[in-house]
Amino acid sequence: MFKNIFSILSIALMFVATISKAQTPMQINGLDCNGVSHDMFSELDAGKAVVVFFFMDNCGSCPPVAQKVQTMVNNILVSYPNMVTAYAMPYNNTTTCTATADWVTNNNLMLYAPYDSGAVQVANYGGFGMPSVVLLGGKSPDRRVMFSTLSFSNSDTTIMHDSILALFAPVGVNDVAQNIHSADIYPNPSTGMVNISVELKALSDLQIDVTDMTGNLIANISKDRDQQGIVNKQFNTEGLASGVYCIRIRAGGKTSNRKLNVIH
Repeated sequence: MFKNIFSILSIALMFVATISKAQTPMQINGLDCNGVSHDMFSELDAGKAVVVFFFMDNCGSCPPVAQKVQTMVNNILVSYPNMVTAYAMPYNNTTTCTATADWVTNNNLMLYAPYDSGAVQVANYGGFGMPSVVLLGGKSPDRRVMFSTLSFSNSDTTIMHDSILALFAPVGVNDVAQNIHSADIYPNPSTGMVNISVELKALSDLQIDVTDMTGNLIANISKDRDQQGIVNKQFNTEGLASGVYCIRIRAGGKTSNRKLNVIH
């Protein structure tokens, strides 16, 4: 009886979540299925990126995707040790801890901390697709969803890779704006409104534009004089065709670029 109630609740929660997809991380804490204690918010506040992988036990496409994400993260961990945490959670509240731990072990997914009872988490991020992957980053009060998908594609690994590196090294290597301490764009990919948060080290004129990947100007987001500290802007991508664009940030006579993925 309780299993039926949990199943009905899970379906209801996922239905509601598809109406309004959350862009706020949901805490994961306490002991995982291996008896290891975690506090996801503390990990985010320490500057780490967090991957949450939602799976169905009999989902044949889930393990290969989880392995691709694991390989991508392990490559990043070579340069940024211990800076990415990953969790594996079932989409429902009926999968046991033993089953989740076995799923992780049997598929050689040792990057992931196994948890059970993931229905409320799935609902928070917009419902379940096969599989669903969420990437979180940012410190309080700016903890955020940097990437999420209900149906993973191969290109999503590249998007996640770039988003994680931007979190750790927000200033571009070849195009350094010395006055920019950090620049974050979220949600990315975007289906509508994009938030752009730029932190300036010193007083600077600030200009933010959208260009296509060949450098052609698409839109001017802002052009402000004498800015310092954190500057927040928004841009509506609904008028853009699906594709990859560039957010061009100019400050102190230098330019930094960020990639923006638009999906409609």
